[in-house]
Amino acid sequence: MTTYETLDLQSRVARYETAVEELRSAHQDVRAVLQDQVLYERWQQLGADLGFVVHSGTVPAPGQQQDLHALNQQIPQMAESWAS
Repeated sequence: MTTYETLDLQSRVARYETAVEELRSAHQDVRAVLQDQVLYERWQQLGADLGFVVHSGTVPAPGQQQDLHALNQQIPQMAESWAS
């Protein structure tokens, strides 16, 4: 391999590595949007469909507290399944 071919190959590898890093960054950005906005909104919709009510600044009734606790236990499992 000549010096020119080696330099050309090194430059292509560097461009490829940069492109892969940009792709990873874009993937993380999209994943963050999905988790922070879309998935959260879907959870709210599912909660409303199941009869959960969001109370702004009020303390939920004892039965609702248990329901919210059960739902909160499921949220990390949902996030893990989306992350994989």
